Amino acid sequence: MKTLILLTSLMIGMADLAAQHHNGGANEHMHKSSVEELIQRFESKERDEYQQPEKVLDYLGNMEGKKIIDIGAGSGYFSVKLAARGAEVIAADVSEEFQDYIKLRIEKDKLENIELRMIPYDSPALNEHEVDMALIVNTYHHIENRPDYFSEVRNGLKTNGELIIVDFFKVETPVGPPIKHKLSIDQVIAELKEAGYNSFEVEVSLLPYQYIMKAK
Repeated sequence: MKTLILLTSLMIGMADLAAQHHNGGANEHMHKSSVEELIQRFESKERDEYQQPEKVLDYLGNMEGKKIIDIGAGSGYFSVKLAARGAEVIAADVSEEFQDYIKLRIEKDKLENIELRMIPYDSPALNEHEVDMALIVNTYHHIENRPDYFSEVRNGLKTNGELIIVDFFKVETPVGPPIKHKLSIDQVIAELKEAGYNSFEVEVSLLPYQYIMKAK
């Protein structure tokens, strides 16, 4: 039986949003690998097995016509799948190399509903009320000054827009970053409350090693 934690009172492809920035350990760990190695890892069958992207997108609901920013898009793993479901996608990343790779995917597959957007380390570079959804997969823990950053994300969401975080449980897992780089669900919620979010829904049993958080 699916466990759904609803918390209403008031949690990440996938590029490294703070690559070689001041957020030490997690980013240093990521950048032990070359961009080519990261792309191979991000697009692997092994990732498909634990990430289960179609199951994630089914859980998030109808994407048709929605404008969605994929923060830390990396190789475009989720961006292209969102676009295939009819979303207008902003594939956002700090890495020019990742952006170049997505551009090749767009050209090869003749995708018309993906916009590339280079973003700085400290901002999602969203216009006010620009998107219906902000998706960040396996990247939340790489970002510095998260309350400030996700306050900007919140400002970029339309009325009733959602922030979606997919990330690893803070336990030992056979995939994902070392446990010392992971953040607990409680910490993520506390940081997002500081950023102005006050409604949370956390799914903890859909994926084997990760939770999915919806925040408003």
